[in-house]
Formats: sequence, structure tokens, C-alpha cells
Amino acid sequence: MPYYRRDHVAGACYFFTVVTERRQPILTDPLLRQALRVAVIAVRQERPFAIDGWVLLPDHLHAIWTLPPGDGDFSTRWSAIKSRVTRAVGRHYFRADWHSERRAEKRHGTVWQHRFWEHRIRDEADFSAHLDYLHFNPVKHGLAARVGDWPYSTFHRYVAQGRYPVDWAGIG
Repeated sequence: MPYYRRDHVAGACYFFTVVTERRQPILTDPLLRQALRVAVIAVRQERPFAIDGWVLLPDHLHAIWTLPPGDGDFSTRWSAIKSRVTRAVGRHYFRADWHSERRAEKRHGTVWQHRFWEHRIRDEADFSAHLDYLHFNPVKHGLAARVGDWPYSTFHRYVAQGRYPVDWAGIG
């Protein structure tokens, strides 16, 4: 079994990509979206972290988190979030034809891919580039004509704070 090295740095900021199993387009379904919201709130109460950016697309999400000083364990947080979502709505999205023996042994449902991708943010320029990428993603994937048209994003929070103009990226 391969060993995946993670760059766990206490108090660091990270960009994540988390994908549904076989890229099924379910993350924006109201039932799953609510389960994800509840899971994130619960995990943040147990193991705090700041959400610096977030975009939810049908088959994947991107997030930027800053971990608290002295804590570099993002893996446990993602595991807890994914587990809570699966326990809450996994029966609704269960696909028997996708449920392998290995998934059954590990008690995984068929909502999420096993792993996720992370990148440690190096500096303010890297943060800005990843935040822009995250917010532009719905346009890139043809889900919205303009960044501001996509409802499942922290873009609207950043517009309210004055970081982005409402017509950012010059589209539309």
C-alpha cells in the first residue's frame, strides 16, 4: 500500500481539493449540501480551523483553511467531515455497484473518493492565486457565466468585505 506524505505544518494555510466518488455530481444537492454544512460546523467546534475560501461544485470542492497555532492535522478534520456526511446521507447516495470489498472493509460509503489533494500556501501571492482559482472554478467548469452567479462560494463574502468587485474577472 502506498504511503502518502502530507505536508503537516502547525498553524499553516492550505488549499484543498476534495472529490466525490467517480465524480458523481451530488455536492450541490440540498440534502448533501446541508449534511456537509452540519459536518463542517461540528468538526470546527471539535477541532477549530479558519475557512479562508470555499467553493462547492457538483462533483468536487475547493477550500482554503488556516489551522490554529500548534496544530497541523488537517487530515483528521477532513476524515471527520467526510465520515459525518457519509453517516448522515450515505444511504441516500449509496451505489452497491461501486461498493467494493475494500470499501466495505474500511467502512467507506460511495459518496467520497478515498483521499484529497492539499497544497500548503507559501505566501500572500500564493494565497491570492489559489483564492482566485477557487472562486473562478464555477466559470471554468461552465456552471456559471460570472463568478458572482455561483451561490456556493465565499466569493460573496469577499465582495461584501471589498476584496473583490462584484464583476471580478471581467466576465459577463
